[in-house]
Amino acid sequence: MTRRHGYALLAAIVALIVALSTAVYVSVAADPGTANRTSLSGSRPAHPSAAPASAGVWVGTWSASPVGAEPGTANEGMTGRSVRNVVHAAVGGTSARITLSNLYGRSALTVTHASLALAAGPRTAAAQAGSTRRLTFAGDTTVVIAAGSQVLSDAVALAVPAGGDLLVTTYSPVLSGPVTYHPTARQTSYAGPGDLTKDETGTGYTERVDHWRYLTAVDVLSGEADGTVVAFGDSLTDGKNSTADANTRWPDFLNRRLRTALAAGRDLPRYSVVNEGIGGNRVLADARGRPGENQAGVRRFRRDVLDRPNVRIVVVDLGINDILRTPGTVDPDKLLAGLRDLVRQAHARGIKVVGATLMPVGERTTWTEAREGVRQRVNAEIRSGRVYDAVIDFDRALRDPYDPRSLRAVYDSGDRLHPNDRGYERMAYSFDLDDLKGSTAARL
Repeated sequence: MTRRHGYALLAAIVALIVALSTAVYVSVAADPGTANRTSLSGSRPAHPSAAPASAGVWVGTWSASPVGAEPGTANEGMTGRSVRNVVHAAVGGTSARITLSNLYGRSALTVTHASLALAAGPRTAAAQAGSTRRLTFAGDTTVVIAAGSQVLSDAVALAVPAGGDLLVTTYSPVLSGPVTYHPTARQTSYAGPGDLTKDETGTGYTERVDHWRYLTAVDVLSGEADGTVVAFGDSLTDGKNSTADANTRWPDFLNRRLRTALAAGRDLPRYSVVNEGIGGNRVLADARGRPGENQAGVRRFRRDVLDRPNVRIVVVDLGINDILRTPGTVDPDKLLAGLRDLVRQAHARGIKVVGATLMPVGERTTWTEAREGVRQRVNAEIRSGRVYDAVIDFDRALRDPYDPRSLRAVYDSGDRLHPNDRGYERMAYSFDLDDLKGSTAARL
């Protein structure tokens, strides 16, 4: 072989390597991620995602934990009706995907059509003209979700704006009860008869509800965020008694505060903040009701935190219901062991844990000196730094300085337990944003 022929052969080999590398890169960039998909829609091969290759990373822009089976839906579910969930985007992105859950269903859930659209405005079922995208699951418009399972959609190209509302619509023509839902959403969603997944007018949606059905997450391929912060807690995180349709839960305030700080040039991680709060949730035990509903924090932590995309920080505000709802009172050592187990699970995935002190309960007939003693013992251990990587002192931020066992009146929604909007805002502003920096601390 001559030297000239050798150079030509070498150039051809290099060109082949570059072409193969480019193909691999484009394939990886276009992949919407299917690690959590559980689709039983048939044996047809998956088609390429509808989303083009794009820069950015997958992060959560909205989430809500599945809580239980919606009352009154045990037999028919939402058969022959369209469900239009309204959700609020924490950060923007160029593509989006959703997670649907049939965790509390007793039979397979068949969804024949699903869509994603930008809301035309606040408090409406109408979509922006031309924004509706048909969703697919492994390339099919129909997906069958087994009882107890969830499914991740393919990605669709859609310019999702930070702080905008999204409409996620599903239609199921067959019996599929009961409905997996998240109650007390503090967000109006809709339903209507027939397949309205492509309807942009919103006029067919005759039912309004204060809960989310089937939908548990929306992720975006984002250039605005590099990771996800998960707020993991009970009704205080879920935003009970906050103003409906106003997004005034403390994780909402925290997300907006972080966005404002980043826009002002502050040196902070670019994270989204999503909400995985459940009213009545406990660390150690499932709530009352049907078996398995409102799962304990130690049981749902993997699903609601560890399996979410690119989680960097989890903020834990959990434990007060263990004290309130355990007959007699809970053993503080067992409660602290449960909280430390959450930290252990997070550290195993390289996730930093910021933990909150337990807020005051006020004068309630079920509150006793023994229960207050448990709260004080747990808070003292949290403040000592022996539980979490960093501490946010919600108790100190909202308690009445003249009556430390009660919420300060200006922050109280009226039930002596849950804050009002001003109180939730105070919780978010008591968070030291610098605690978002860094990774996990040394093993506790």
